[in-house]
Amino acid sequence: MRKRYSVLGLAAALFAGGSAQAGVDLSGLSKDIVGPKTQVLVLGSVHLSQMPKGFKPESLNPLLDRLVAYKPDVITIEAISGEGCDRMKRYTSLYSADDVKHYCRDTSAAKVATGLDMPAAIGEVDKTLKAWPAKPTAAQRRHLAALFLAAGDDASAVVQWLQLPAAERIAGDGLDETLAATLRKLETKNNEDYLIAARVAARLGLQRVYPADDHTGDNLPIDDEQAYGKAIQQAWNGAAGLTKTLGEKEDALSKGGDMLALYRLVNKPDSLSLRAQSDFAAALRDPSPQHYGQLYVAGWETRNLRMVSNVRAAFGDRPGARVLAIVGAMHKPWFDNFLGQMQVVEIVDAEQILK
Repeated sequence: MRKRYSVLGLAAALFAGGSAQAGVDLSGLSKDIVGPKTQVLVLGSVHLSQMPKGFKPESLNPLLDRLVAYKPDVITIEAISGEGCDRMKRYTSLYSADDVKHYCRDTSAAKVATGLDMPAAIGEVDKTLKAWPAKPTAAQRRHLAALFLAAGDDASAVVQWLQLPAAERIAGDGLDETLAATLRKLETKNNEDYLIAARVAARLGLQRVYPADDHTGDNLPIDDEQAYGKAIQQAWNGAAGLTKTLGEKEDALSKGGDMLALYRLVNKPDSLSLRAQSDFAAALRDPSPQHYGQLYVAGWETRNLRMVSNVRAAFGDRPGARVLAIVGAMHKPWFDNFLGQMQVVEIVDAEQILK
C-alpha cells in the first residue's frame, strides 16, 4: 500500500545541491508589463500546536500588527482544501483512514446542519461570495460560516466568526449550536491557521483564506517502511549538530513568549540554510541501495510544487494583489524560489516586514 511519509520531515528546508541547465530564459517576459506586479510575502511559521505549555495567544499580537500593516488582499495557509480532503476520502487505496483523520476534519455535523455534502457546500460558498454585499449582516456571516464548515474550510469559517460582534457569535442561520461550539474552540486553538491567518484576515475585512496544502505528490510507494524511516532518521542524526545552537535559541524564545523574535529567527536565511543542511542535504547523503534519501527529497519537492501552484491559483484572478502565504518555515525557501520564478510576481523580504 502506498504510504505518505512527509510527516517525518519536521525540519525540512532548502537543498543546496543541484545545478541549472541551459534553456529558454523566461525572466524577461514581463519586462514590458502594463499594470502592477503581484507582491508575495512568504511567512515561515512555527507550528503553534507544538508550543510549550503556558503559550499565550496574545504574544502573537506584535506579529499580527506587522502582517496587518502589510495589508494582504489574499492569504493562503498550510491546510488541505475541502476538495483535496474529498479526494482523499474517495481514494481509499491511496490514503488510509489515519491520513484522512490527521489532515481533514469530519464535516458530517455541518452536513446535518446545512443539508449539504462537501462538493455541494463548496459550490454554495462560491455562489454566496459572488453575491456578497459590502456590508453583510450578522445572519449572512453566520450562514457563510456554516457553509465554510460544510465545505471543509474551517479557517475561513473562523474568519467570518471573528468578524461578528461578540453578542452575535451565536447559533442561527444554518449555524446550529454544535457548529457554533466548534467555532468557539477553533478560534482559540493553537494553530497558525486560526491564531494568525484568520485573525489577520478578519482585521482586514477579508472574507476567507485559501487552503494550499497538498499531499498527492509525496504519497510515494515505499516497499519497506521501517527501513525507509530508519535510513532517513540516521541521516538526520548525523547532521543534528548543525542546528543544535539554533534549536536552543528557538526553544528559549518559545518559552519566553517572544513570538515576534521567534518569527524573525525562523525566517532568517541563515536559519533556513542550517535547517536545509541538517535535513535534505543530509538525506541526500543516505547510502542505502534503495536511495531512500532521494525518494524523500522527491516527495518533498513535488509537494512544494503543488502547494505553490495552489498559492498561484489563489491570486491568479487578482493581478497586482498583495499576497501573504503562511506556511511551515521549512517550506519557505521552496516557496520563495518557485514563486519568484513566476511572471509578474515579486517576493517580499520577510525580514523587512518583521523588523
